[in-house]
Amino acid sequence: MTDGWIKAIGMMSGTSLDGVDAALIETDGIEVRRTGHSVFVAYDASLRERMRACFGNRAATNSEQVVADDLTDVHVNAVNMLLEKSGVVAAEVGVIGFHGQTVFHEPASGITRQIGTPYMLAEKTGIPVVADFRLADVAAGGEGAPLAPVYHAALMKSAGVEMPVAVLNIGGVSNVTWIGPDDALLAFDCGPGNARLDDWMLRHTGTPVDMNGATASSGQADPMVEVKFLEDPYFDRVPPKSLDREDMAATIDGLVAEAKLSMADGAATLANCTVAAIVAGVNHLPAAPKGWFVCGGGRHNQYVMAQLQERLGVPVKSVDVLDWDGDAVEAECFGYLAVRHLRDLPLSFPGTTGVAEPCCGGKLYQTKKAA
Repeated sequence: MTDGWIKAIGMMSGTSLDGVDAALIETDGIEVRRTGHSVFVAYDASLRERMRACFGNRAATNSEQVVADDLTDVHVNAVNMLLEKSGVVAAEVGVIGFHGQTVFHEPASGITRQIGTPYMLAEKTGIPVVADFRLADVAAGGEGAPLAPVYHAALMKSAGVEMPVAVLNIGGVSNVTWIGPDDALLAFDCGPGNARLDDWMLRHTGTPVDMNGATASSGQADPMVEVKFLEDPYFDRVPPKSLDREDMAATIDGLVAEAKLSMADGAATLANCTVAAIVAGVNHLPAAPKGWFVCGGGRHNQYVMAQLQERLGVPVKSVDVLDWDGDAVEAECFGYLAVRHLRDLPLSFPGTTGVAEPCCGGKLYQTKKAA
């Protein structure tokens, strides 16, 4: 256990498969000082496709370890870039929080798998690494996700906004953190986030993103696809609950294919499904949020943001208006969680993952020199 404030690097490779975010924060595991330093390193197309090929692996394979090592090298590069950008040397950093890449998530079966090679990251950077954040929660009967709520709540304490409030992350999967009075927390995955739209754009354009929602904005959404999509029993499940990136993929892709939609109409329809899943989640919240603050890549999609504003009926804003870095929040979170691991503080709670009691998590990988 460590006391006091330490510098921590958090790293996130999300289900959008775009690349690695790395961010530097200072924290004592309870409060946070954001430094404003972050970097993004994109995956090349080859690595992205090799990572995609690992999706659905319930157990490790030999070829997967090669991908894990290559993925880790990108993280090493991101750490070095961040240190250079911030002017901080490795010896000043107490820990790296390394999430890795989720390739399979089925907590009902007691399985959540993130690939990456933590000891390799520790050796190549000379900084201790905390990884395997989700395993203890799943082993204790929790969903293992989302893990960002405790960080959202820490940041929101100093934001000066009226509660209750919702922090919405739109990555490959979308998830919401509801923060009520007296630090009450409820969190869950809402549904597909950017993943289905990104895959649609990759298939039709070769680029895995609808930049600023321009293609969706030019299309006409098919309302019947959305109606049939919302029949999925997941939306009636009481949270906490979580999703794998590929959950609902076959259903929604099948609905869109059956509707024989153009590229633009398909993009609009998939974006509307993302929004509909989020709006459906409001039914599970203890009280309607007075405002929504959005982080993750999805907040750049102007079509999605406009649809959320229209359907939620309360202010929907990027977290950037709070002086947060909406692209780095998830990365910062894992630096924060790494320090909480060092201090034996819980990462997940009954209201965030459904675990029976607050649960610590993560595993420390020391450098050989430190060990």
